[in-house]
Amino acid sequence: MVELFYVYILFSKTSNRFYIGQTNDIKERLNRHNSGFEKSTKPYKPWELIGFIEKNNRSEAMILEKKLKNLNTEDLKKFISKYFKN
Repeated sequence: MVELFYVYILFSKTSNRFYIGQTNDIKERLNRHNSGFEKSTKPYKPWELIGFIEKNNRSEAMILEKKLKNLNTEDLKKFISKYFKN
């Protein structure tokens, strides 16, 4: 069985910030962010999951994560609008 990885986008309403990461367990990862366990996101909690994209392996997930992290906020919002319609 193939272990899938996910690139996810979080948003903090309290700080108006986005966070992009990758994991093989989205539910657990979101829990870690919102519990304050992750040092880099602790000051901006609570986090809301905007969406995620499945990848077949960690290296593919890391490539997409890097591309998304390099987007400016305006382009990231366009990406979110295109791929994660509410």
